[in-house]
Amino acid sequence: MSYRKLGRTTGARKALFRSLVTDLFQYGRIETTEAKAKEIRKTADKMITLAKRGDLHARRQVAAFVRPEPVSDDSDLDVIQKLFTEIAPRFADRNGGYTRILKLGPRRGDAAPMVIIELV
Repeated sequence: MSYRKLGRTTGARKALFRSLVTDLFQYGRIETTEAKAKEIRKTADKMITLAKRGDLHARRQVAAFVRPEPVSDDSDLDVIQKLFTEIAPRFADRNGGYTRILKLGPRRGDAAPMVIIELV
């Protein structure tokens, strides 16, 4: 099994993935580098599959990974609840492929390839 290390230690890489996946579920789409998007796609798909299962064990597995943040300032609905109540039912009849990556072009500072990753 190979994966991208992204020039980070294990803890920093896991924290980055947790943050990006949480933001993806919170906002529906995020702009990031192509390498990061391809890595978080795997994790996001696993979280949505768990949310589709919908039982208590799946909810606890998702809660162990996703940061519990409010969806917006005026809402008490957190990201985990949004994943289980809004996002998972949307993909009930879909077997994988929950994310889409759209290429944007190089970043101005370092010419890193930028993409938008969004929920289909």
